[in-house]
Amino acid sequence: MTVTEKVAYLKGLAEGLALDENKPETKIINAMIGVLDELALSVSDLEDGLDLVSEQLDAVDEDLDELEGFVYEDLDDCCCDDCCDDEEEYYDVECPSCGEVICVDRDILEDGSINCPKCNELLEFEVDCDCDDCCDDCDD
Repeated sequence: MTVTEKVAYLKGLAEGLALDENKPETKIINAMIGVLDELALSVSDLEDGLDLVSEQLDAVDEDLDELEGFVYEDLDDCCCDDCCDDEEEYYDVECPSCGEVICVDRDILEDGSINCPKCNELLEFEVDCDCDDCCDDCDD
């Protein structure tokens, strides 16, 4: 039962009592029922508005998901979106001490080590170079 239905029920009960309209008690009861009726209508309007806003928010959320898919579909699954570009290849490396995932490029891998930015653990890399694929400065 909605709030407006409950107020209508109370209004019907008051009318069924056949109270004397000239008594102050009846005037107060009728005034309170009138206020309740206005409040119930306001609540009903607010619920309708909230339902509409909720539907619109769901639609915006779906549109945003679609837009994110369109915008980010070409990006790699690199841990750090702000460092990646199309010109250079990046790799995800997980620190064995703290579990932090670090995004590194080929130059860092070729240097052989880097300190973890979270726990400062020295991470060492051993890169097997296949010169046809990766670089020009390897000694054969």
